[in-house]
Amino acid sequence: MRHAMIMAGGSGTRLWPMSRNARPKQLLPLVGGRSLLEVAVDRLEGVVPAEQRMICTAEGFRDTIEPALPGIEIIGEPCGRDTLNAVGLTAAVLALRDPDAVFAVLTADHLITPQAEFLRSMEIGFSLVEQDPTRFVTFGITPTFPATGYGYVEQGEAIEGTEGAYLAATFKEKPDLETARGYLEAGTFNWNSGMFVFSARTALEAIARFQPEAHAGLMTIAKAWDGPDRGTILESTYPTLPKISVDYGLMEPVAASDAYRVCVVPMSIEWRDVGSWSSFAETLEADADGNRSHGPAQLEDCRNVLAVSDDPGRLVTAIGCEDLMIIATGDAILVAPADRAEEVKRMAGIVPESHR
Repeated sequence: MRHAMIMAGGSGTRLWPMSRNARPKQLLPLVGGRSLLEVAVDRLEGVVPAEQRMICTAEGFRDTIEPALPGIEIIGEPCGRDTLNAVGLTAAVLALRDPDAVFAVLTADHLITPQAEFLRSMEIGFSLVEQDPTRFVTFGITPTFPATGYGYVEQGEAIEGTEGAYLAATFKEKPDLETARGYLEAGTFNWNSGMFVFSARTALEAIARFQPEAHAGLMTIAKAWDGPDRGTILESTYPTLPKISVDYGLMEPVAASDAYRVCVVPMSIEWRDVGSWSSFAETLEADADGNRSHGPAQLEDCRNVLAVSDDPGRLVTAIGCEDLMIIATGDAILVAPADRAEEVKRMAGIVPESHR
């Protein structure tokens, strides 16, 4: 049976001061008054039925998510242990219920269009794994610049009988700039979108092989999942799991193993990873001078300014500014050059605890 899990546990510190520990970026109303998580759930229409959708997130976000998305199952992590364990915990829960479960792993911080292409690609991904559970499917995005913050997957031989699917020749996570430039020039590498399709049983088997310590802890949790001790076991065991990403901990060793096959399905989509103020700015329409705003703003003689306010009664104003971002919330204001957006994460870590 087909299932889908949306990972929504990130803190989103590069979108500070709007994104906070208690209300991270995936829960902010950044898309026409809707959150990125709500958009991600709606994107599953036509992929899997509503009752087979899950969200893996911090347990502390449950009270915020449940009213906004009633009825969806939430797997609450007592603490963040990176994406391998989010995937592994989901696989363990699904394997208990459905030995033949195949599940998509999706993220809560992407904007994807068109929907029809997303649906087409997901159908291919599910079909590949249903035909052969030893396949691990990732979805590739055509790179537009030599990004060092994304993983890359190299497109290899076409998979016979499945149009639009290929074996992955190599799977590399976050290269240096020179290597990324080489990938871009080669024309055979895609960005790894962070979306996957796995067999639940095969994913657990591979985690046991490549990350045995994580697997042992996940199995301890799984044994208690349907019993009265679930909460106690989860809270005591989950924080002990090795912290590692699904890319490093699972996909790279799987790609190097003869026991499994990594497949890539290229997606012809517009894909935005809304992880920083510069990427968020790209989702907004620019005026003739390149200025973009979210919330009330008045910009005079400005060029390439991003102005954001989370309060309809708080007006952001600027005169004669260029290549700047101004982010205003009820208790904090961020002003920085547009080309230093990546440094917001550091700022979020050094402000007083009351503002984190």
